[in-house]
Amino acid sequence: MDRVSDLAAMRLLLQQWIAEDSRIAAPGGRWAVQRAADRRVIGGAVLLPLPPGNEDWEMGWQLHPDEWGHDYAEECTFALASWAFAHGLDEVFTVVRPGNTRTAAAVRRNGMHWVGETRKYFDLDLQVFRLRAGDLDRAAHEGHQPPGYTDT
Repeated sequence: MDRVSDLAAMRLLLQQWIAEDSRIAAPGGRWAVQRAADRRVIGGAVLLPLPPGNEDWEMGWQLHPDEWGHDYAEECTFALASWAFAHGLDEVFTVVRPGNTRTAAAVRRNGMHWVGETRKYFDLDLQVFRLRAGDLDRAAHEGHQPPGYTDT
């Protein structure tokens, strides 16, 4: 997703998402990401079917740049994947624009594996990472569960 230009554009985007969310099949959805210490909203997270066929599920997040480097991306990955696997998905994907090394590193820290590059999704050149339930279990067992993560 590209940066939203102003408050009016963000309001319009949120209205669109609210309308779309009513049609998303479980376990999909969109969530606000709140910092636990002060409950401030610092970003958003998604679990959505990927176009064009909606057979693959994408997990993703966007965080305010001031919040980068605080392990919130890893917490989002762990929470979204845990939610997806608890609701019957066998695997989830994250698509990353080439050159976005920060996101690629974050998903790898939580056990995601690089699958390859494709233009299948969104007609963009993207790197694809996959996570299966066993990979998440292994990452948690090896101590890669994010700091402060609680399953609530």
